[in-house]
Amino acid sequence: MLPCDICGEMVTSESDMKTHLLVVHMENEVICPFCKLSGVNYDEMCFHIETAHFEQNALERNFERVNPIQYGTSDNKDSTLQSTMEACASSHPKCSAQSPPKGGTTLKHEVFYSENLIGSRKFLKSRENQSDLSETKESVYETMYSPPECPFCGKIEECSQDMENHVKTKHVSLLDPPLEDCDQPLYDCPMCGLVCTNYHILQEHVDLHLEERCFQQGMDRIQCSADLELAHQLQQEEDRKQSEESRQEMEEFQQLQRQYGLDGSGGYKQQQLRNMEIEVNRGRMHPTEFHRRKADLMESLAVGIDDGKTKTSGDKGWGCGYRNFQMLLSSLLQNEAYDDCLKGMSVPCIPKIQSMIEDAWKEGFDPQGASQLNNRLQGTKAWIGACEVFTLLTSLRVKCRIVDFHKATGPSGTHPRLFEWILNYYSSEQEGNAKVVCTSKPPIYLQHQGHSRTVVGIEERKNRTLCLLIFDPGCPSREMQKLLQQDLEASSLKQLRKFVGNLKHKQYQIVAIEGALSPEEKAARRQASQVFTAEKIP
Repeated sequence: MLPCDICGEMVTSESDMKTHLLVVHMENEVICPFCKLSGVNYDEMCFHIETAHFEQNALERNFERVNPIQYGTSDNKDSTLQSTMEACASSHPKCSAQSPPKGGTTLKHEVFYSENLIGSRKFLKSRENQSDLSETKESVYETMYSPPECPFCGKIEECSQDMENHVKTKHVSLLDPPLEDCDQPLYDCPMCGLVCTNYHILQEHVDLHLEERCFQQGMDRIQCSADLELAHQLQQEEDRKQSEESRQEMEEFQQLQRQYGLDGSGGYKQQQLRNMEIEVNRGRMHPTEFHRRKADLMESLAVGIDDGKTKTSGDKGWGCGYRNFQMLLSSLLQNEAYDDCLKGMSVPCIPKIQSMIEDAWKEGFDPQGASQLNNRLQGTKAWIGACEVFTLLTSLRVKCRIVDFHKATGPSGTHPRLFEWILNYYSSEQEGNAKVVCTSKPPIYLQHQGHSRTVVGIEERKNRTLCLLIFDPGCPSREMQKLLQQDLEASSLKQLRKFVGNLKHKQYQIVAIEGALSPEEKAARRQASQVFTAEKIP
């Protein structure tokens, strides 16, 4: 086994070592110097040159005689180059015609490119004919370990690797020159401008561009697909949120509609009939009684008068405003001061009150309130409040006003100013120091969020605390009937008394009646109701 003195690789024979030196360290690829054939081993290349380029190979034989001299030391550099020039001149007229003067030390690289390249390739081949192994090793050692010299410009490098890099960078154009006496076509890459000497090489080069572009387009499509998927997910999430918000808003709206009786489930008559049917199905009402009550209900609705015998089953949960108006109107009908404006009236039933409010809207009262209730109350369970009661009373020429206690005026959310105002309202006609004062002042409509009641009086205790006397339409009828008994117990009045600490809602509104209106005053009030305002305290 023979080790390579340059890279240390082990080979089996001397010929393999020579081939290794030529292929690995002299030239990485064996290329024919005449036709540029490549891709074969050293022996095949020699056979190719001997058979296909016999005439050109005669020049190489002349170089075989000067190889030992050419690859000697740097001391005989000038004589070696001179001898090479003479050999070239004697065997090749064309080279002789282009040779410089004998005393010159500079050679044209283009002229001697083929000669120097062939001489380098024939160095090891000439050594194969010598049988002395020690002499071959000595020559190889001298050639490889002496400072290498550039065959084109004469520059000396410290090692073969530096020389190889020098030749590849400084003399790249001389390593593969075009064939002599042959106009070789050049091909420009349409994508990057690279010049190729072979069409097939250009084709492979362009294919690489296309593959790179296809790969980039594929990456772009992947990125685009990922972006589209992300955008689709974001859009779905946005649609889901919007759908959820719409659904929630619709549920809240429907809940408000049910709460305020605007869900289209019918009005007073339908609810009253359904409740009686439920009583029959549960066995609490005889069918005969059901038909009798139904007939009375239909008669009452046809006449439009409340006979005082109706119960709240037909308006449970929404009829408090109508019941409080009935109490107010019932009181006014007992007061002679209002005979002129309420002449011939009776206490109307709930459907009739709804019809009367709609007529007031048609006259032009409170257009904003009418719009909020879709200008329709009949056949619904819509709630009414202080504004609707004010509108109806004004349309009947009853003078009244709305006072809004919009925030608490005492500790713990109480409204002492509300009690003081009501005390002044009922005390305006007081004469003397009687313990119990009966006044002609009508009741007061008291509204808060979700419910309304009627204030029929006020008590002032010895410790100056105030207590309102309130009728609540939500109170069971049997409890209210106890107030008509002669032997009234003090406990029966407990549900009527409301102290300051019992009224802690955020806001209260009252409708206070102050007399009758003339037709002109009614017209002025109707015009003023276009922009509804209320007196605020504080």
